[in-house]
Amino acid sequence: MTSGRRADACGCPASLPYLLDSGKFRKDRDASAERSVTNMAGNKLVLEGRISIISFFLGMGVVLIPVITSLGSHIGWVFEYFSGIRGKIAIAVYIGVVQGLLLIIYKGPLHKVAVRACFLGCAFGCGLLISFTETTWTHFGWYMCSLSFFHYSEYLVTAIINPRSLSLDSFLLNHSVEYTVAAVSSWVEFMVEKLLFPELKQLGWVSLLGLLMVLCGEGLRKSAMLTAGSNFNHVVQNEKAQSHVLVTSGVYAFCRHPSYVGWFYWSIGTQVMLCNPVCLLGYTLASWRFFRERIEEEEISLIHFFGENYLDYKRKVSTGLPFIPGIRVQS
Repeated sequence: MTSGRRADACGCPASLPYLLDSGKFRKDRDASAERSVTNMAGNKLVLEGRISIISFFLGMGVVLIPVITSLGSHIGWVFEYFSGIRGKIAIAVYIGVVQGLLLIIYKGPLHKVAVRACFLGCAFGCGLLISFTETTWTHFGWYMCSLSFFHYSEYLVTAIINPRSLSLDSFLLNHSVEYTVAAVSSWVEFMVEKLLFPELKQLGWVSLLGLLMVLCGEGLRKSAMLTAGSNFNHVVQNEKAQSHVLVTSGVYAFCRHPSYVGWFYWSIGTQVMLCNPVCLLGYTLASWRFFRERIEEEEISLIHFFGENYLDYKRKVSTGLPFIPGIRVQS
């Protein structure tokens, strides 16, 4: 689920190991301006990050509807209520009330943040309801939780590490046309195969393997973002700033492109979780080809930026992706 234009980035080209320097080389006359920018960034983090958290949990409140109405019943009631007409009406009313409340409280750009976070929270909550039911839809509930959490956490982590770059695009909901087509294709495949080959969707050990891949991939990607810190940016940067330094510690000591590696295995894991053989093959090939081209393109810039330091790092640490060595440099 990748595209050729929009990708995760850490200051310079996407998913590269940079961290903000301590600033000791800066001139004293720049210190005041830097503190001013930092303070503004902090205010933005407190406001938008906090609003997104509140809205996400308001959306998650859908899980309380069947709990309140059927407290004390067997776990099987959850899906029965959730899929019944009363449950659907109750959830629709709840979402409408929450959206109306957000519209009253927040205006303009802040309302747009709240709406998106609330939508993702609602999707996560519905995924939880489905996940804890003893039905044939359980694994799709896992998928809903994985997908919604991925998109929300992209925004929240960006708000924490680099609020100056924070925007609605940080949710990655409008990542690209290709990304949307890939997501919809996986939903269609799951539904069609569930109707035609229902036994295919009940391979529990396969779905558990996919869940493990998703959790590991998500963890690696977010670790890379946190390690990159304030240099992380969802918009690819092609110019080296004076404050950027090459970082080879943390997760970058194990692979040169940990954010890409995490996203690669996360995306494949979602299809293993859904037991989608067609999309599994398509996701694997498309993601591998995209990252191969992107890494080669980025490493040209890295060599230009850091010269022998990056070449030495490149010789010691692999990209982390199978059969993708990166740009080849002749001695």
